[in-house]
Amino acid sequence: MKIIGHAISVSTSTRNQMLNITRQVEDAVAKSGIQNGIVTVFCPHTTAGITINENADPDVCHDILLTLNKLLPQNLSGYQHSEGNSDAHVKSSLVGCSRQVMLNKGNLVLGTWQGLFFCEFDGPRTRSVHIQVMGQ
Repeated sequence: MKIIGHAISVSTSTRNQMLNITRQVEDAVAKSGIQNGIVTVFCPHTTAGITINENADPDVCHDILLTLNKLLPQNLSGYQHSEGNSDAHVKSSLVGCSRQVMLNKGNLVLGTWQGLFFCEFDGPRTRSVHIQVMGQ
C-alpha cells in the first residue's frame, strides 16, 4: 500500500462560502498514481469544514449556507467566545473537518451529482486543505 499526501490552498471572498474542490482532489489523486483505495480530505481549521453535496446546481450551496446561518446566526445572544465567531466554530463542528471517498480505477467514487466542498464560515481567508491518497 502507498500513502501520498498533498496540500492545496483555498481562498474565499465572503464570510460564509462553499467552494467546489472536487477537481483539485481529482488532480491530487491523478498525481499520486494510486488507482484503488481511499482519499481523505481534511481541513485543519476550526471555523471551516469539508462536505459532500450536490455540485450541479449552485442554489444548493446557497440553500445550505442560508439554513446554517438561520440556525446559527453570527450574533446569537449568549455567545461567550470573545472573537465573535462562535457561530463559525459550531458550523464547523456540525459539517465536520474531513471526508473520505473511495477510489476505484483512479476515479473518486461519488454519485452523479456529488462533489467535494470546502466550507468557509469565518472568511474571507486563505486556508489549507490536506489530501491523503492511500491504496495501490
